[in-house]
Amino acid sequence: MSKIDAYEIEVLKAFETGKLKSVATKTELERLKAAARATSIKDRRVNIRLSSIDLTDIQVKALEEGVPYQTLIASVLHKYVTGKLSEKAKGVPRRSGARGKVRR
Repeated sequence: MSKIDAYEIEVLKAFETGKLKSVATKTELERLKAAARATSIKDRRVNIRLSSIDLTDIQVKALEEGVPYQTLIASVLHKYVTGKLSEKAKGVPRRSGARGKVRR
């Protein structure tokens, strides 16, 4: 585990002394708990083949989000199958590869 910085120490001390208060409502907490339960049950393994460019782009996005790339892939797939992933409007160019070229 990496060392924690000064801000993280400050937050930890505030938490331990009871100075932090949750801003989440009961409804929000229940929704988050249900989402965590639904996504934490990982009882099957899947192997897929991806292009090097796509994998690199996924890894970059995962770094930006602060999550492991496998977790990001699982999250995207979960959102897709539950209908929570929306498709971009047609005609909007998307980036391609590490160089960021636009393809249409």
